[in-house]
Amino acid sequence: MNQLPNRRILLIDDTPSIHEDFRKILTPPVEQNLELDEMEAALFGGTVKPQAQVQAFELDSAYGGQEGLQRLCAAMEQDRPYALAFVDMRMPQGWDGAQTIEELWKVDPDLQVVVCTAYSDYSWEELLFRLQAHDRLLILKKPFDNIEVQQMANTLAAKWEMARRASLQTSHLEQLVEQRSHALQLEIDERKQLESQLVQSEKLASLGQLAAGVAHEINNPVGFISSNLGTLDGYFKQLQQMFDAYQQAEEALAPGECLEHLQTLRKGMDLEFLKEDIPILIRETKEGIGRVAQIVKDLKDFSRVDNDDKWQWANLQQGIDSTLNIVASELKYKADVVKRYQPLPDIECLASQINQVVMNLVINAAQAMGPERGTITISNGTEGDRVWLEVADNGCGIAPESVQKIFDPFFTTKPVGEGTGLGLSLSYGIVKKHHGDISVTSEVGKGTTFRVILPIRQTAVEQYPLSTS
Repeated sequence: MNQLPNRRILLIDDTPSIHEDFRKILTPPVEQNLELDEMEAALFGGTVKPQAQVQAFELDSAYGGQEGLQRLCAAMEQDRPYALAFVDMRMPQGWDGAQTIEELWKVDPDLQVVVCTAYSDYSWEELLFRLQAHDRLLILKKPFDNIEVQQMANTLAAKWEMARRASLQTSHLEQLVEQRSHALQLEIDERKQLESQLVQSEKLASLGQLAAGVAHEINNPVGFISSNLGTLDGYFKQLQQMFDAYQQAEEALAPGECLEHLQTLRKGMDLEFLKEDIPILIRETKEGIGRVAQIVKDLKDFSRVDNDDKWQWANLQQGIDSTLNIVASELKYKADVVKRYQPLPDIECLASQINQVVMNLVINAAQAMGPERGTITISNGTEGDRVWLEVADNGCGIAPESVQKIFDPFFTTKPVGEGTGLGLSLSYGIVKKHHGDISVTSEVGKGTTFRVILPIRQTAVEQYPLSTS
């Protein structure tokens, strides 16, 4: 099998212009790739990759579901599988997107898929129920954002690569266990490394989803800022006409005629309305710019890219608020968030990892909601030299027999295909790394509460041992 990273993508869409758009986004000239890398480094931190390290995508086109299946079959026969496919949901001729995806997965169950749609032929819940593949399926709304497309492609290609590598390595390890019992300890260590790769894959997929939501949240204020500036430009042109008329009046020899002209202009412009509307437009524009700045700040606070591996003093409530703003698009249609904050001291921690725990708990709470809109309550406080955080929901709850296994890797209470079971396991590991404790209480039909306890200072933890449940 080819040892190079798999960057092969299949695009199935009946509109030729869409194929051209995807080629501009995913197979741009090297100079454009470098510009995008510089923008990504400026926003998220890090350094720009040397051009020699940049792996280009290989994009194949199909204009219908049947043609896409033929291309996939040919690729599998040549041992050159696609890492992912972008599939249009509405294709009037032949199969629609849902049927196309079903046929593709019969041939290649490992294929990652992004559904491209501007319509609601199927609700997201109906599509997940029909395809039973939540962990291999993302949705991209048209008109799409270039960065969303590129980030989804990068994320899912990396996820496919990690999953394939893990699958091959797991199979190899199982053979070694049967043949060489004396190498058991080495194989266990390698399995742990593979598990770590899968956890990282899960994190990449979740960040890809969040990036789409953040882009949507930014597009809203940018849209009305642009509209307001266009209106202000029109107002200024009207005022410029008035200023020009005043100048002509000063230079004219017939003041009466100029005065009449000025009065006509004033009536046509409705200067009283302009005096009221211009300050409103300016205020709204400033508020929109403030919203964009806050989203970017929250994204930076959430990721803490520059200090990801450094222990530092951080404000827990600020991290919670930044995380809530980042996942706002995941929550707004499912639950209301109630904050019950108490004054907290700063804590010594790996800030981006604690933010990851908060994100996992909040998204899990949102996914636990039934068809009715629910409530997520976030509380915190102090206990001696420790702080605590609770995330409570009034969702479906967890069965007693499942509570004891809730933090086990790959265990999930969600339906098959709708979760990998890595989010809570990852959170458990992060909390334990901070010498803290995480526990859960739940009642079926009433809801679930997760409680996290963290030491304020890492140097003081040995004096206050915590349970290991």
